[in-house]
Amino acid sequence: MTKPDIITTQVGIVGGGPAGLMLSHLLAKAGIDNVVVEKRDHETIRTTHRAGILEHGSVDMLVGSGVSDRVLKSGYKHEGIDLRFGGESHRIDFEDLVGEAVWLYPQNEVFVDLAAARERDGGQVFWSVSDTEVSDQTTDIPKITFTDADGRRQEIHCRILVGADGSQGICKWSIPQENRVDNFAEYPFAWFGILCEAPPSSEELIYCNSEHGFALISQRDENIQRMYFQCPPDEDVDGWTEEMIWAELQKRVDGPDGFQLKQGRIFDKMVLRFRSYVCEPLRYGNLFLAGDAGHTVPPTGAKGLNLAFADVRVLFEGIDSYFSTGSTDLLDAYSDRALQRIWKAQNFSYWMTSMLHTRADASVFERKRQLGELAGVVNSRHGSAYLAESYTGWPTT
Repeated sequence: MTKPDIITTQVGIVGGGPAGLMLSHLLAKAGIDNVVVEKRDHETIRTTHRAGILEHGSVDMLVGSGVSDRVLKSGYKHEGIDLRFGGESHRIDFEDLVGEAVWLYPQNEVFVDLAAARERDGGQVFWSVSDTEVSDQTTDIPKITFTDADGRRQEIHCRILVGADGSQGICKWSIPQENRVDNFAEYPFAWFGILCEAPPSSEELIYCNSEHGFALISQRDENIQRMYFQCPPDEDVDGWTEEMIWAELQKRVDGPDGFQLKQGRIFDKMVLRFRSYVCEPLRYGNLFLAGDAGHTVPPTGAKGLNLAFADVRVLFEGIDSYFSTGSTDLLDAYSDRALQRIWKAQNFSYWMTSMLHTRADASVFERKRQLGELAGVVNSRHGSAYLAESYTGWPTT
């Protein structure tokens, strides 16, 4: 077998999605050499449509670190959301309650900005790699071995190895089972999602709890909208016509106020399955996990990408401190620091999911209790403020 070409760097990053690229960008700005490897090609990631609600802290990272200010020009600032139940909408005013807002900006656009910044700044990113392996994680020189897009075998020798390769990536599974704890919760439902050509049905997101199940009326831009409704995890998208989909969505938002969805041609439909998951600790030797590689949340609380950026912020501080001072204190604290926020986000996402979705086996008591919980949130400034603070993002400690 041909020996691989050796690349020596300070930080090797597996995963070229937003988490990996943001970390690479921050490290480069601090003068820390790094290399990123990603199994997908740039175009595939760019054209994979994923929703995106960015907390103010995530927007600050993109703009303040010099990635791009496009989020401020092309994104949509949302100062609240609607909780709709009993056929009535109740606005949660983020600005009034906590003085913050979020931005509607699709995740693939975040990727475009970050990939362009790495190219602009001369970052070394290998796209379309295959046969990736990580090894020697507990040594002073962990390694990433892969085949590049031209078929050459490469091996990265680094001091710090970062797994930012998503929930199905190799890095987490390279940690021996006896050295990690897998915490997870399964949900008995999924989301049936659509993209459609239509004007927005609402200026802000509508989270709807109805006797027929949950629905989310979201947006993408002035002409393309994204919407979801609760469905079984094994739902067959091909069994739904456009007429059936619109009827189901409208049924879930119907109410005395006569609210009507603005309909249009549906050009994409999918079933989004999800679960809650946390790997503990987020470290194995000199391998550190960030983003979906270490944890996933239901999409109800809009925490996924924001939690990944929060990981990156804390991990960058540790790596920067290590290379600038030689101290491992912040690196050693990374997992515990990141997990504090992760578990807060897990709780919030689980709470939002449980409060808004209808279980098929729910009793009359459970249904009425759930409506009482929603009423308690919208009729209490303190309850509304908890939702607003959690949704817009907690301060970084």
